[in-house]
Amino acid sequence: MFAASADPAPLAAAMDNSRKKRDRDDYSTVGSDFEPWASKRGEILARYTTTEKLSINLFMGSEKGKAGTATSAMSEKVRTRLEELDDFEEGSQKELLNLTQQDYVNRIEELNQSLKDAWASDQKVKALKIVIQCSKLLSDTSVIQFYPSKFVLITDILDTFGKLVYERIFSMCVDNRSVLPDHFSPENVNDTAKETCLNWFFKIASIRELIPRFYVEASILKCNKFLSKTGISECLPRLTCMVRGIGDPLVSVYARAYLCRVGMEVAPHLKESLNKNFFDFLLTFKQIHGDTVQNQLVLQGVELPSYLPLYSPAMDWVFQCVSYRAPEALLTEMMERCKKLGNNALLLNSVMSAFRAEFIATRSMDFIGMIKECDESGFPKHLLFRSLGLNLALADPPESDRLQILNEAWKVITKLKNPQDYINCAEVWVEYTCKHFTKREVNTVLADVIKHMTPDRAFEDSYPQLQSIIKKVIAHFHDFSVLFSVEKFLPFLDMFQKESVRVEVCKCIMEVFIKHQQEPTKDPVILNALLHVCKTMHDSVNALTLEDEKRMLAYLINGFIKMVSFGRDFEQQLSFYVETRSMFCNLEPVLVQLIHSVNRLAMETRKVMKGNHSRKTAAFVRACVAYCFITIPSLVGIFTRLNLYLHSGQVALANQCLSQADAFFKAAISLVPEVPKMINIDGKMRPSESFLLEFLCNFFSTLLIVPDHPEHGVLFLVRELLNVIQDYAWEENSDEKIRIYTCVLHLLSAMSQETYLYHVDKVDSNDSLYGGDAKFLAENNKLCETVMTQILEHLKTLAKDEALKRQSSLGLSFFNSILAHGDLRNNRLNQLSVSLWHLAQRHGCVDTRTMVKTLEYIKKQSKQPDMGHLTELALRLPLQTRT
Repeated sequence: MFAASADPAPLAAAMDNSRKKRDRDDYSTVGSDFEPWASKRGEILARYTTTEKLSINLFMGSEKGKAGTATSAMSEKVRTRLEELDDFEEGSQKELLNLTQQDYVNRIEELNQSLKDAWASDQKVKALKIVIQCSKLLSDTSVIQFYPSKFVLITDILDTFGKLVYERIFSMCVDNRSVLPDHFSPENVNDTAKETCLNWFFKIASIRELIPRFYVEASILKCNKFLSKTGISECLPRLTCMVRGIGDPLVSVYARAYLCRVGMEVAPHLKESLNKNFFDFLLTFKQIHGDTVQNQLVLQGVELPSYLPLYSPAMDWVFQCVSYRAPEALLTEMMERCKKLGNNALLLNSVMSAFRAEFIATRSMDFIGMIKECDESGFPKHLLFRSLGLNLALADPPESDRLQILNEAWKVITKLKNPQDYINCAEVWVEYTCKHFTKREVNTVLADVIKHMTPDRAFEDSYPQLQSIIKKVIAHFHDFSVLFSVEKFLPFLDMFQKESVRVEVCKCIMEVFIKHQQEPTKDPVILNALLHVCKTMHDSVNALTLEDEKRMLAYLINGFIKMVSFGRDFEQQLSFYVETRSMFCNLEPVLVQLIHSVNRLAMETRKVMKGNHSRKTAAFVRACVAYCFITIPSLVGIFTRLNLYLHSGQVALANQCLSQADAFFKAAISLVPEVPKMINIDGKMRPSESFLLEFLCNFFSTLLIVPDHPEHGVLFLVRELLNVIQDYAWEENSDEKIRIYTCVLHLLSAMSQETYLYHVDKVDSNDSLYGGDAKFLAENNKLCETVMTQILEHLKTLAKDEALKRQSSLGLSFFNSILAHGDLRNNRLNQLSVSLWHLAQRHGCVDTRTMVKTLEYIKKQSKQPDMGHLTELALRLPLQTRT
């Protein structure tokens, strides 16, 4: 009644938060060093498959399973549900035969969904029937190879059921708008919740068959917390004893695995019950090799080496749970007990899979001795050595035993005839070899792998393992001069015949090189090997290669190029860049990097010569410039070419290669008309005008210091560029052209100074060439007038309603340019500035605060020496109000 009268929203929220916190607490009882079941689930489903036909019993639900109305008496409701449970025993089922594995999985998923639907619609008995039916499937071993995967699928349903029951009882503990504390005791639980909880346990106890009764009770083991503090600790030993009644050893060990799994979730501190479960299993281990099992295997046509690995997932889990944070004495006892049992290879494998790696590593020679004594017929020794190798990759054995361990293991591994068995084992031991030995031993191992995997092209079926070997080798050999001196390393790479795999391996090698190579190198062994690796990556590029992949490959190749240095041998460096240009011509970012590298080489030459080139260095610098001039046209990106022409021209100018610099600048000017209106930026089409404006502004800054060619007219480059700007097809409503003309005015103003703002060392700019000559200044003024006329003409075209705001903005911008760069003592210029001031304010579109600050600046500047003429100008610049 209290619950019914409560506002459901905050209550539901409180319960939801409490549920999330409980889930976190359940998993926080074991540390992060405990590998959870969820991480093993996918591997089991992928490994244990079958092509045989399967069968399943489907529950045929009836309307009787629905709960009664709220007004019905509780006793009648319970009686009805118990009757329905009896109905299930009488056969409300339908058997589906000849199912494929995928059909079987789909049916199990349907049952899982049916369970949730039945629970949501308050058909609790129907939900229980589904769980019982699913649990019964775990007694069926007719298709034995599929049993581990079936266990995973069925226990998923059991987990769902256990969680639903627990949450249901927990929700019944609501009282006075509050929920149970996270760490509650049975005293906090009300009688209704306890009665419901007992009812579930009584219903489960009435299940006739052992296996479903065991699994369903184990799934709700956590619910004992509602009844008593000792409930779980009393139930676990009883459930452990129940498993003794399961005759089939495979079914039995998976039942033990489920009990350990539930036990670790709800009560990981109760290790006594888990230990009892383990030692019980050891007592029954001999059943695996008994006549009953052998007869069953004969009927199903299954060999013992195929049957024994079916135990591994369950045994590994049981051993992991028991050994988790167990004292050394217990682990030793467990190992000794396993050692005493005959045919113990399977046990030994689980011990090495589950025990701490440090425990195994320190006793490596003992384990090798046990492996040698194992019977080869049931469980192959190479699998045991593989398990041992996995431990030795995580923990180091005693130093004195390391070589003997490798020799003993490799004696067995190298004798393996099956290439798949061999490579699975060798892959693991390569890491141990790399970790503890020199390149000589690693070379021996690689040679052995090549010897085993080359016949009949066996390597084609083992690329993942071969890739893993390469990754392990390069992870331990960061010195590439040592790595490439391993004689069999490059022949090993030749086994990667499939292009996609070969490229992935090459990428791994280059990533490690870029990450760990600290100093630039000129080692010919490294250069030749990595050029081959990079060439392999480059040659994989085709028309279908994604842009992201191209970027990745270019990044790796560029990383290699940056790490190559021949020191002061600049000619050898340039030869290397010439060679790499021919090798990597399909990747534009690599060509761009090469151009930058060659430009840097030219500047380093200048630095060494302190700007005073000899005949030899001058010829070398011209060769660098020629390299760039030849390479740039092969690029696709228009702005990439423009910027590289400008950059290379600047480098040529700095090295006193004046005619070459002119050639670069002319090439850039001739390229401007080809700039499209829209360009692709990171996959999106964007207008190009803003990028063109940015480039031209940089270009103008360079043109200030470029001297005129004696055979061409005054300011010939500026004139050519202005002609190109005039003819360019600008957007109809764009003002970028006028902004560019404004920048040109800034350039021409700077060119009219007696001494320019900046210079290039050992290059005479126009201020030195002309020395303020009147004819030069007249040409400069003439160009200024032409440009200003263009600007004023454009301003007139904006005298329309929709363009008035643009007119005001451009007018003010032009005014500021005249103020900053013009000589306002000139009457015509002075009058023009006043007109522009009025134009900016005419339609009230300009920001008044900007105008006020501009006027304040003029008044402030008028107080400077030789700036008195600004006082008169300020008086002629009124501020207009909004009204």
